[in-house]
Amino acid sequence: MIKRLLVVLAALVLPVATAAPAFAYEPVNIVHTERVQAGPYGLTVGFSTWPLRAMQSLDFTFIPDGGITGKSGTLVRTGPAGGHSRAVPLARHPRKRDVWGLDVSSLSTEGTWKFTFALDGPQGHGEGTVPLTVLSQPGPPLALSWIVCSLPFLGLIAFLVVAWRRVRPSMLVHVT
Repeated sequence: MIKRLLVVLAALVLPVATAAPAFAYEPVNIVHTERVQAGPYGLTVGFSTWPLRAMQSLDFTFIPDGGITGKSGTLVRTGPAGGHSRAVPLARHPRKRDVWGLDVSSLSTEGTWKFTFALDGPQGHGEGTVPLTVLSQPGPPLALSWIVCSLPFLGLIAFLVVAWRRVRPSMLVHVT
């Protein structure tokens, strides 16, 4: 009876004790900020990586002066070619709950991007835009990366073709 109780206790405690590291998360480290004036509201835009590069994941934080309590807003991203994203509501950053933000987001092409903010709060409505220069993608060109990563798959296909030709299932004699 005591053995069973210890086994049940261990089965309950072990998952909780080993899950603690999984509940930990890396805080958002802001390494660069830009200021935007959106009508009566000052807004600090924070970046977890600087300088910005195309296709590089990073966190964005949007911190209005006085905090986010009692305020709401939207964000529109405009790319270098002039294409707009739809206006998305500013939501709390998942790992920094006291500010708005985007978690693990990237900008797809190099050039000058614009983030346009529309904020509503006790002082009324305000809009502001911050231009962001995005540099070229880090690392090798995308086509070269795809070629290199497809080499093991092509080797597997070659191996299977050679193995298939050596065995030739159609030439095996079936004894009944």
